[in-house]
Order: sequence, then C-alpha cells, then structure tokens
Amino acid sequence: MIQLLTVIGARPQIIKAAALSRAIADNHSHTIEEHILHTGQHYDENMSQVFFDELSIPRPRHNLGVGSGLHGQQTARMIAGIEEVLLGDRYDGVVLYGDTNSTLAGAVAAAKLHIPVFHIEAGLRSFNMTMPEEVNRIVCDQLANICFAPTQTAMDNLRREGLDDPRATFANGRRRHLSLSGDIMYDNSLFAARVADQHCTILAELGVKSGEYLLATIHRDHNTDDPARLRSILSALAEIAEADHRPVVLPLHPRTKKCLAAAGVSLDSLSPLLRTIPPASYLEMTLLEKNARLVMTDSGGVQKEAFFFERPCIILRPETEWVEIVEHEAGIIADADHDRIVDAYQSLNGRPVCFPPLFGNGQAAESILSTILDYLQ
Repeated sequence: MIQLLTVIGARPQIIKAAALSRAIADNHSHTIEEHILHTGQHYDENMSQVFFDELSIPRPRHNLGVGSGLHGQQTARMIAGIEEVLLGDRYDGVVLYGDTNSTLAGAVAAAKLHIPVFHIEAGLRSFNMTMPEEVNRIVCDQLANICFAPTQTAMDNLRREGLDDPRATFANGRRRHLSLSGDIMYDNSLFAARVADQHCTILAELGVKSGEYLLATIHRDHNTDDPARLRSILSALAEIAEADHRPVVLPLHPRTKKCLAAAGVSLDSLSPLLRTIPPASYLEMTLLEKNARLVMTDSGGVQKEAFFFERPCIILRPETEWVEIVEHEAGIIADADHDRIVDAYQSLNGRPVCFPPLFGNGQAAESILSTILDYLQ
C-alpha cells in the first residue's frame, strides 16, 4: 500500500485536494492510502472547514494550526511541523498544490528528507518576482520529482527552465518527470456544479437571476492593502453596476473587509448595487460563477472557473498565470485601473466569447494518480 501525505493550508488547496481524494476513494483504495496535513494557513471557519464538509474531504490527520504571520516565520513553522510528521510516519510521497507558503514548506521538508514531491499545478508563471506565489511555485517545481502541468503553456514553461534535464537525480536514482495532466480544478468544477445545482439556494437568497448579475472577488494583498488600488477597483465596479443597472455580487474576503474598514470606504456610498456577502462556500461560489453574466477577479482560481463555465472575465491584476484565457480573448487584464476595468467590461459584454477546451477533459485526478503509481512502483 502506497502512503501519500497531502499538504494543504489555503482554501484553493482544500478544494483541489477533494478531486484527488475522491479518485483515491473511488478507484485506488486498495493501492493508495492518503493522509491529509492541514497547516492551518487559513484558519477562518468559513474559509476552511466548510469545504471539508461540503466536498466530503477526509478530515485532516494532522493540523499544525500555524495561522498567519510574516512569510518567513509562517513558512518556518510549517517546515518544522511537516518535517516532524514525515519523520514520525512512513510516506512514499508528498502531494502539493499550487503556490502558497504551505506548498513551499511541504516541498522543502520533503525534499530534505528525500521523500518524492508531487507538485500539482506546476509550471504556472506570472514572471512577476515580487509575488510571493511566484517564488513559491518556482522553488517547488525545482524540488519536485513530478511536475503536473495543467496546460501546455505550463509544460512549455517547465521545459524552458530546464526541468526536463535528465541529469536531475533524486533518491533511489529516480529522475524528474514532467506530466501534462490537465487541470484538477476542472474535475472539481464539473463535480461541484452538479452538486450545487441540486443543493445550493444562494441565488434565491440573494434575489438574483442567472445572467442578470455580475460577480467580483478581491483578495490579493497588492489590491486590498493599497487604498488607492482598492478604491479604483470599487469605483469601477460601482460605475459598471450603475451604467448597466446590474447588481455586482461581492463575496467579501476577510482581508478585504478589514482593509475597507481601515481605509474608511463605504460601499453603500458608491452604489447600492454593490452587494457584499460573507465569504461564499465552494458550492455557493460555483453556482455564483456558473450563473454570472461576467466575472471580475484578482483570483487565479476564479479566472479559470469562470472559463470552465464559459463566462468572460476581467482580471484585476497586472498579469495572469493563465495566459491562455487572455490569448483566446475570454479574459482581459485590467489591473486596478478604473478606466481599463470599465473599458474591459464594455468590450467583453458586447461581443461573443469562445471557450476552447484548454484545461483537459475533467479526468486530471485519475491521470495524476496513475502517473504517481507508475513512478513509485
């Protein structure tokens, strides 16, 4: 029996882990045993526990309870905690997702102990080295035994950086392997949409109808912690809502709520059509994305999910890792610039948008597990 430790710590990782856990339970329960370690990087009840409940993810075997803090302090506590777990139990590999400090800590702890690292969502690049996420994902890819690229662009990035160099050798003479797996979030979105349609009532609770509202999310620190950028984004959302007479549903991330209060920004004074709600559960968010007329976000995951549900997207960042969305004109980068956001809305709202199958076939979890089994056996 192969023993895998899955390290998660932030909301998107909890969601992504659900697809792999389901695939193990459905098809590999006799060959793979998975244990989950939650670092506690996100510890708000609405931002973590609800996802375990909704998606039937196994309860974490280990919870480090690290919480927030400076990057170095937080990551150091995670490395120490993960290392202790890896020294206490025998694991054949560590599964990591995305680009958080939890990802970085898991990669460093496992690599130092010569335990294979499997990085899901490898090869994503914003090329913005001021982003902590960019640093994390680059380091993790360098330490990974298998890099699972969700798209061809991600695979091309890995190859350009020389990660297919056969000279890279790990414990037991293993070589690094690059795998074009497809996007595990596509698996989850297909699953969650079916469940949400049956069980989620958020549209009725908000009094909005499919295709008649806009959805916005703002959570990245370079937007929330800069009052000028935050005001620019919100004023653009208010102008769009008023001009088009459409409500903008804005699930309010805890960081965003705190920064709004600190900056003295009142959304009601900008427009009554800005509808703030508490952080949405994953199923609620899925239903909101699927039924929105258009999505505006600084989240990489929400960008993709909008694409999965064939909804155009305005990207509230200066760059994106999901360049395919922009290249196929299903999304426009507007950063925090008021005029660019308004212009992007007018452009996307006024023309047909195409959504080619860029992210695989919805079977990424099965592909990933099959590759891991081949690698370890």
